[in-house]
Order: sequence, then structure tokens, then C-alpha cells
Amino acid sequence: MENLIAAVIGLIIGLGAGFFFKREDVRRRSLEIEAENERKIREAEKKVHLIEKKSQQILSDAKDEAHKITEESKDKTRKKEQEIEKIEIRLEQKEKELDEKVEKVTKKKEILKEKEDELEEMKIEWQEKITEETAALEKVAKMKKEEALKMLLEKVEKRNEKDLIIKMKRFEENLKEQADEKAKNLIVQAVQKMAADTTQEATVTTVVIPSDEMKGRIIGREGRNINTFERLTGVDVIVDDTPGVITISGFDLLRRFIAKKSLEKLIEDGRIHPTRIEEVIKNITVEVDKMVKELGEKAIFETGVSGLPTEMAKILGRLRFRTSYGQNILKHSIEVAFLSEAIASEVGADSELAKRAGLLHDIGKAVSQEISGKHALIGAEIAKKFKLSDKLINIIEAHHEDVEMKSPEAFIIAAADAISASRPGARKETVETFLKRVKELENIGLNFDGVDKCYAIQAGREIRVIVNPEKISDLQAKKLSTDIARKIEEDMTYPGEIKVLTLRETRSEGIAK
Repeated sequence: MENLIAAVIGLIIGLGAGFFFKREDVRRRSLEIEAENERKIREAEKKVHLIEKKSQQILSDAKDEAHKITEESKDKTRKKEQEIEKIEIRLEQKEKELDEKVEKVTKKKEILKEKEDELEEMKIEWQEKITEETAALEKVAKMKKEEALKMLLEKVEKRNEKDLIIKMKRFEENLKEQADEKAKNLIVQAVQKMAADTTQEATVTTVVIPSDEMKGRIIGREGRNINTFERLTGVDVIVDDTPGVITISGFDLLRRFIAKKSLEKLIEDGRIHPTRIEEVIKNITVEVDKMVKELGEKAIFETGVSGLPTEMAKILGRLRFRTSYGQNILKHSIEVAFLSEAIASEVGADSELAKRAGLLHDIGKAVSQEISGKHALIGAEIAKKFKLSDKLINIIEAHHEDVEMKSPEAFIIAAADAISASRPGARKETVETFLKRVKELENIGLNFDGVDKCYAIQAGREIRVIVNPEKISDLQAKKLSTDIARKIEEDMTYPGEIKVLTLRETRSEGIAK
């Protein structure tokens, strides 16, 4: 029991001592914290003092800077005001000078108006005098003013006929030499840039057959196969004694091409009867329509022309199956496009427009067999339908001078068209067409007064007109050549150009006895 009491007492004493020491430690630490806080407060007060000092310095500097800026602004304002004042003074002087000039111009205008009125009065007086004198002269001469002028010009013309002829010939020769030289250089450069082979299309196509026995199968019983084939294709099939071939004849290249492909397909297949013939021709027609579109797109790609509608490519491709005097129109159009571009580049015209117009200039021929009218005007209508430019439409419709040419490019396309058509080997004519053209040329020359004889030579490229020297003078002979050439242009259609040569000869004989 005593031990227990002693233990409790020891515990109490220990707790009391621990509490005492703990309180002392807490007090000591409180004192340290207070000292630290006082130190921090003093440091903060020092910093606040420094900040206040710096703020005062910054505020002082800012006031000084603001004062300085204010003074500079005042100086600048004063200078601007002085400059404005000077400008106002100058403007006042200019305004004063302008007023003086306006006043002078007004006075001059009034003087000029007075003089114009005087001149108008004088003009009226002179006109009255001229009218009186003219009436008096007409009364004396008993002829009108126009008649007197015509008589005077005829007398002057007859009196100076020789000099006029010499001057006209000299002027014409000089002009022709210069024009020929420039034209030759221009054409040579253009043709060198675009030198294409010349090819001609025939009016017949041959199809090779494996044996003559196939001819009988193509003809069919009582000719029903060949009759069906000709009716559906619109061509003539010639089966004669020529071994190994059958001839397809027709002027329409597209029909001939479809007929050739269809006949080759039938021969390859071996089944030849009306139903099969109709089926093959229908399938080949679909394939050819697709090929026509591809040909048009190829021509557009080859020439580098962009922006054309898809439907126009199909119409353009049909030109592959159209000819003019044996010349393929699609190849001719491509050639004209390149020639036009080259010529336009040389003369400074719009080469892109010229190339596009050259490619499309004959597009009317693709449907000219279906629509009545001139192909140039039909082509213009097609261009209008696809909303092409007005300038391009005029070029297409004017390339054969059916309407007025309104741009340099129109003349270029007409020239390129003539170059492509007139190149050696490009086109050909049938004998009947050639003889008819020659006869028409001679008749045109003979229809003019004073013409004794007229001959077409050089394959219809030149006509020689022999005139009566008693009725036609040298000056009239020169005019006659121009008139005949103009008449040929108006009445005839022909490839290339035709030269008109007028011959006048006066012979005098004397006999010495």
C-alpha cells in the first residue's frame, strides 16, 4: 500500500514538473515569435518608407516629363498654326489669281462669241452669194452643178489620163511590193509553225472479204440482205467481179464509216440476215456517236482550247466526217486554229481568241446538211446557243464575209482559212464542178461593156479579159479589172483566189510605097 501511494505521489510530482517545463517552453517560444514579428514589422516599415520615397521620386519625374511634353506640344501647335496661316495666305493669293484668270477667260469668251457671230453672219452672206453665183452659172451654162462638176472631172481626167495611169501604177506597184513582202513573211512564219500534211477524202470505201462466197451471203436471197443494209445505212454497196473486196459508195463520210464498220462486224460474225444487220448497225451507230465525241474532245485538247461545253465537243467531232473539195473539215479546222494563233501572235492580236475561232469557224458544216442556210451563219447560231462571246460569234459568221468583220481576229481567221484551203494538194474538184466554175468566170467577164473576149486559165485561178481599145481607155481598163474581181467575189464560191488580168492593145499601121 505504501508503495502504491509513493508511486502516485511520484506520478503527480512528475506531471507537475512536466507541466511547468512545458509552460516555460511555450512562454519562451511566444517571446521569440513576438520578437520575430517586431523585427518583420520594422523591416516592413522600412520597405514602406523606401516605397513612399520612390513613389514621390517617380511622381516628381512624371510631373517633370508631363511638363516637358506639354511644352513640346505647345511648340508644335504654334508651328502648325504658323504653317496653316502661311498656307491660308497662299490660298488667298491663288484664289485671287484664279479669279483674275476667270475674269480674263470670260472676257475672251465674250470676244470669241462676238467673232463667231460675225463669222456666222459672213458665212451666211457668202453662202447666199455662192447660191446666187451657182444659179447664175447654171442659168448661163444650162446645166446643174453636179453635171458641171462631172464634166470638169472628165475633162481633167482625159487631159491628165497618162499621168494618172503612171501614178496609179507606181503607187499600186509600191503598195503591192510592200504588202506582198509583209504578207509573205507573215504567212511563211505562220506556215512554218504549223506545217501539216495534206490529205483528201474519197467518196468510196472498200471492205476486204475472206472469200468471194461471202458476196452471195451479203447479197442474200433475192437481195434482201443488201437491200436492208443499204436502206438502214443510206449508202450504196457495190458487189462486182473485183476479187476480195466490196465497195461502199456515198458522199456522207459518217454513213460510209458506219456502213464499213457494220459490214466488217457482220463478215467477222458470219451471221448475215435482216434482223442481225439491223442489230449490228444500231450497236455500231452508238459506238460511233461515242467516238465522235472523243474526236471532238481530242481536237480541243490538241489545240489547247479550254472552256468549251461538252455538247459542242460532240458537234465538233462530227466535222471528222465532213469534207470540202475533198479536204477533211476537222483537220482543216485544227490547222486554221494553229495558223490563226501564229498570225495573231505576229501581228499583236488576241492569239487565244484567234485559235478558238479558228477551231470553231466551220462548226456550222457539222449540221449544214440538216439545216438550210450558209454554214457560217449556222455556226454563229450554234455559238449563240452555247452563249459564246459576241466577238467570237462575229468571227464565225463573218469568215466568208456574209456579214461585216468587226475585229482584227475576224480578218486573221478569213486569211488562215484561205491559206489552209489553197495549199497545194489540200482540195480537189470534180471535172463537172471545175468546168462549171470556169464557164461562170468567163461569162462574168463577158457581161461587162467593152469586153471582146474572156478566157479562164491556170485551172480557173486566173481570167484574162481582152477589151476593145476604142471603147475602153487605159484608166477604164484598170477600173474594169477591179469591177470584175468584185463581181466574182459577190457571185461565186471558190477555194483560194482568182487573178483578173485586163488586156488593152492599140495597133497602128503605116505602109510606105
